[in-house]
Amino acid sequence: MLDLNRLRLLLELQRRGTITAVAQALSYSPSTISQQLATLERETGVRLLEPAGRRVRLTPQAELLAEHAAGLLEQVERAEAALAARDEVVGTLRIAAFQTAVLTLVPPAITRLGERHPRLRVEVTELEPEAALPGLLTGTFDVVIAEEYPGHPLPRSPQTEHEVLVDDELHLVVPTGWSARRLDELADHPFVMENAGSTARSWATAACRTAGFEPDVRYGSSDLLVHLRMVEEGLAAALLPALAGAQHRSGVRVHPLEDSPERRIVTAVRRGALDHPKTRTFTESLRVVRPTR
Repeated sequence: MLDLNRLRLLLELQRRGTITAVAQALSYSPSTISQQLATLERETGVRLLEPAGRRVRLTPQAELLAEHAAGLLEQVERAEAALAARDEVVGTLRIAAFQTAVLTLVPPAITRLGERHPRLRVEVTELEPEAALPGLLTGTFDVVIAEEYPGHPLPRSPQTEHEVLVDDELHLVVPTGWSARRLDELADHPFVMENAGSTARSWATAACRTAGFEPDVRYGSSDLLVHLRMVEEGLAAALLPALAGAQHRSGVRVHPLEDSPERRIVTAVRRGALDHPKTRTFTESLRVVRPTR
C-alpha cells in the first residue's frame, strides 16, 4: 500500500523542482524529504529519482506516479468533503487574497459567514497571486482570491478550478489640479505604479506605451492606498481599479480609459475541495457581497 503523504512529497517535488524548495514549503528538513522519497522508492520497487547536476530529477516512472498521485489526493479530498457535508460547518478555512480583495470583499464575506456558521474559523493572509496559487496546490490555503490584468492570465493547473467573481474596471486617476483627462496627455507627468515585475505594473506600462510614451514611474508600491495618497498630494497620476475606491476620495479625479479595460477578480479552489462545505459557503458569501454594476 502506497503512503499518501509520501506521494504528496513526490508531487511537490514535481511541482517545485528541488528537494530544498519542497522542504521550505512544507517546513521539513531536506534530509527528511530525501528519506521519505527513498522509502517510497522501496515501496514502489522502481527508481524514482536520478541525478541532474547537483540536483535530482524525476524518472519517467516517477512522473507517471506523480500523475496518479494528483488524482488520488483529489479523490481523498472529495471523500473528506462528502463526509463533512453531513455535519455542521466547522474547522479552519485558510484564505489568501491580494490587497484590494482583503480590504473590500473578504471582510463582509467573513461577517456573513460568521452569522451562519459561528464555529467556522477563518484565517486570511494578504498575498499576491504569484505566491498564493502555489500554496493552494500544497494545501497551505483553501481558497485564493486573485486578479488577472488584461493580457496577463493567471496560470491554470488541472488540480484547480477558477471562477470569475467580478470584473473591475480600470481607470485613470489624476490630481484635481491637473487638466489631463486622457492617458496620452500625461507623457510629461510622473506616475505611481505597482512594483516592477508585477502583472499590474506590466499592464500599466504597456497601456502607457500604447498611448505613445514611456511612463515616468517615480513611485512604486504594491499598496494601492499609497497610490491614492500620491495622487491626492498632486505628486503623480495612477492607473487604478474601481475597487481601489478613488471615486470616494477628495483631491482626485477619475477618468475612463479608452476601451474600458478591466481586471478580472477570480477565486481559485482545489478541485477536490470544491464541494467542501467550508469552501462552498465562503465562495457563496463572496458572490453575495461582490459589487454589482
